[in-house]
Order: sequence, then C-alpha cells, then structure tokens
Amino acid sequence: MTARGLVAAPLLGAALLAGCGAPTPPPPPAAARPAPTPAAPPAPPPAVVPSAPAVEAVLPAEPPPTYEVRGRRDPFETLEVREGSSSPLVASARLTGIVRGAQGPLALIEMPDGLGYVLRPGDTLGDGRLVEIGADSVVFRVAPRPGSAASRVVLRLPGD
Repeated sequence: MTARGLVAAPLLGAALLAGCGAPTPPPPPAAARPAPTPAAPPAPPPAVVPSAPAVEAVLPAEPPPTYEVRGRRDPFETLEVREGSSSPLVASARLTGIVRGAQGPLALIEMPDGLGYVLRPGDTLGDGRLVEIGADSVVFRVAPRPGSAASRVVLRLPGD
C-alpha cells in the first residue's frame, strides 16, 4: 500500500462511521383542525312586486353621418407640386468646369435650379446621356422626342 492509500483508508472509515447513527424520530403529527360549521343559509331574494308594466325607452333612429367632399383635398394625393417635366433638360444646363484626373475626365454641370452634378462619360442627366468630354466642351446625346430623331447637345465652358 502506498502512503496515499494509508492516509485515505482511515479517513474513509471515519466518514462511514460518522454517517451511521440512530435513526431520526419522525415529526410529530399535525394538530387536528376543528370541523367547519355550516354557514347560515342565504337569505331569499326580496320579492318583486310588479306595480306597473315595464316601459322600454325607444330612441329615435339617428341618420348615418355624411361626409361633404366639396372643399376638401384628396387625402391620397401627394402634397408635392410638380411643375414641368419630371427630369431636367440638358439644353438648360450650364457647363461650369472640366476636371481631368487619373480616372478620366469629369464634367461639372449646373442646372438652372442651382443643383450641381459631377458626370463621367456614359452618365445620364435628365433627358440626355453624356457622350464625350472635350477640352472645353461636353457632348450629350438627347433622347428623341416623338416624331424627331435623336439629337446632340453641346455645352461649352463660358469664355474668360
């Protein structure tokens, strides 16, 4: 037997002996409750003496509410007011500048409403597509109107 076994054997024996002992007595029985006494019978409901026949209140029928449409706006109509075409026209745009960089040329376009756009060749603006960016001008191909052929719009930088 090893030293560990010599120490563990007496400890195990002591634990077994400590667990053995007299059984614990059962708990005392609960005190008996007295039997409940029956409650007094409920009193009979008071007698109703019909002195007069019951009268039902009859209200006049109200007409259903009406909705007056005149003078009111349509709640499903948009509040935004759109004037003119939905997209800006290229012919009304102004070329403000041309920027040449490593990724290609860029055109700086300003619309009459003050909004500015930075465009590359192939980008669309309103009714046209930017085809070419030159040294001092840009060329747009404008979508054809019904009954006419596609046209080109050239915008030039303002002179100094």
